[in-house]
Amino acid sequence: MMTLGQIKIYGFKEKLNPIKKTLSNVIHSCMVDALEYPTNKKFHRFFPMDESDFYFADGRTEAYTIIEISIFEGRTVEAKKLLIKLLFERISSELEIFPQDLEITIFETPKHNWGIRGLPGDELVLNYKVNV
Repeated sequence: MMTLGQIKIYGFKEKLNPIKKTLSNVIHSCMVDALEYPTNKKFHRFFPMDESDFYFADGRTEAYTIIEISIFEGRTVEAKKLLIKLLFERISSELEIFPQDLEITIFETPKHNWGIRGLPGDELVLNYKVNV
């Protein structure tokens, strides 16, 4: 089976820009450990926001960060919960972005809804799996 993940990270540019590399590495380590994601596959995009473009509810600080993970469907509920747990733990301990300032969303789509390397995702043959 195959796996694919595209990750978008949003935050205030003053807080997000200095930590991009570390945050990317932390997120990737969680993907590898929870979803058996290949260590050489990292597709992260950062969206550093101006204050005028990033509104959020009371109770959050300037460290507020949103992580959106788009993946092929097929992973177990347990694997996805483990990913969320690891993200909260590692981001909190390594970057001091605490749970009240972190929001994580996992979007799952059928493989045929992805276009990759000139093919629909369900026609690709990759060397890693999605049923974890």
